[in-house]
Amino acid sequence: MPVNLPILKEFHPVPGLEIGFANAGIKQTKRPDLVLFKLSDKANVAGIFTLNAFCAAPVQICKLHLAEAKPKCLIVNTGNANAGTGEQGFQDALKVCGEVADLLSININEVLPFSTGVIGEPLPMDKILKALPDSKSSLAEDSWYQASMGIMTTDTQPKGYSKQFEIDGVNITISGISKGAGMIMPNMATMLGYIATDAPIDKSLLQKWCSELGDRSFNRITVDGDTSTNDSCMLMATGEAQIPEIVDEASESAQLLKEELKLAFDYLAQAIVRDGEGATKFVTINVMECQNQKEALRIGYTVAHSPLVKTALFASDANWGRILAAVGRSGVKNMDLNAIQIYLDDVCIVRDGGRAKDYTEAAGAAVLKQDELAITVKMGRGDATETIWTTDLSHDYVSINADYRS
Repeated sequence: MPVNLPILKEFHPVPGLEIGFANAGIKQTKRPDLVLFKLSDKANVAGIFTLNAFCAAPVQICKLHLAEAKPKCLIVNTGNANAGTGEQGFQDALKVCGEVADLLSININEVLPFSTGVIGEPLPMDKILKALPDSKSSLAEDSWYQASMGIMTTDTQPKGYSKQFEIDGVNITISGISKGAGMIMPNMATMLGYIATDAPIDKSLLQKWCSELGDRSFNRITVDGDTSTNDSCMLMATGEAQIPEIVDEASESAQLLKEELKLAFDYLAQAIVRDGEGATKFVTINVMECQNQKEALRIGYTVAHSPLVKTALFASDANWGRILAAVGRSGVKNMDLNAIQIYLDDVCIVRDGGRAKDYTEAAGAAVLKQDELAITVKMGRGDATETIWTTDLSHDYVSINADYRS
């Protein structure tokens, strides 16, 4: 079960964005596995993508189409990643784009394709092409919940966010969905994210914000240290809200809007961790007092990816030496061991080069029994701070991934 993650069924529609869905039966027949986003002509779209060298065909095409044209729709399939499929995969993704373009009477390079699921298998084109008309006929502004169901793979539940607020007395909407539970690791973390607002935002600023907010959210989560071939996060601004276009990042309106978008990015990124494959704990890792960001992230990810730390978290075993060892092997040069402090929530476990004198096993065990906790590492060597969100490692994680293709 996800760790303290509610299911959102009622979303605020985003004016200027319609969503359609269908079931093509790619891998399952119980819920949608095709999702279509149709944007108004005013809309701007920005995106960030996986850095995996074997990036999937749809990721390659998304990048090309974003550089060539103004997107008017996004098409997503689950159950098949169309990654590691060579030239056939590329042509199949283009064929899907062409079919969608014909259905909506737009140009092929105005379609952005996305896929997620099993790697290395050709797309079942007959199934997908047959179901595409249903995704068009179901287009509506209030289909966010169906879309959140339609982008799931090993997720145990859909993930959604929706909020309304005001800028200069005008109501502004932000709604979004994400998916992901395993193969979660930054650059990017398998995940998909789609966030939309009706605020008018300059295209260049939209891309800047998507990159910045994505880096501090979707690129700060990890479940298992595996970077997917298909990760994508898209930020859409339909421009339908009746306020001046946001161009000046320093303006009061821009700062308010960016902060609200940050809340959406953070929530949807953390939702992926809360639904991590087999997860029983949501863990925040704070690394503080470092010389620079790179150093802080190196330490944080070493702790977050340690199988020994993660299994101790699952067992609620206060084996604090595993955290100490992970920090020590992180590769940071010239550590002052006496300056380092390590905490479980507010319980200090390491101080002055060893176990804190006031630490008790009972206090540490009490923290580890919680389903949400923080590991904080204070390095005592600078001002840089970073935060990473991760999970424990349970028996179920192994079972889920051992049985993934069966």
